[in-house]
Amino acid sequence: METTHQGVQLSFYTHTRACHDGKLVYEWLLEHARSHGIGGGSVFRAICGFGRHGVLREEQFFELADDLAVKVEFLLSEPQAQALLQTVRESGVDAVFAIAPASFGILGKAPKSS
Repeated sequence: METTHQGVQLSFYTHTRACHDGKLVYEWLLEHARSHGIGGGSVFRAICGFGRHGVLREEQFFELADDLAVKVEFLLSEPQAQALLQTVRESGVDAVFAIAPASFGILGKAPKSS
């Protein structure tokens, strides 16, 4: 039976090469979220864009391709999102974030427990 959950979509935007505590920021975010029981997260790489500094970066320019934006996205409960945001703030991670209401669910077979 399909169940729909009400929560939020929490997205962080950073650069491909941005680091925090010796790790890429997107890896740090995923590892931190997983270790705190968040059910999943994904990273998406931009092919073109500009950010708060106004520099246009495109995948076709090899010298800039490594510094394109990445989006790290989570679907989670509001309390989980606020806890993750607080930890990211306290850690001093340099990223932009967006949070929006979301309805989400799982289709198909339930995962097997190990």
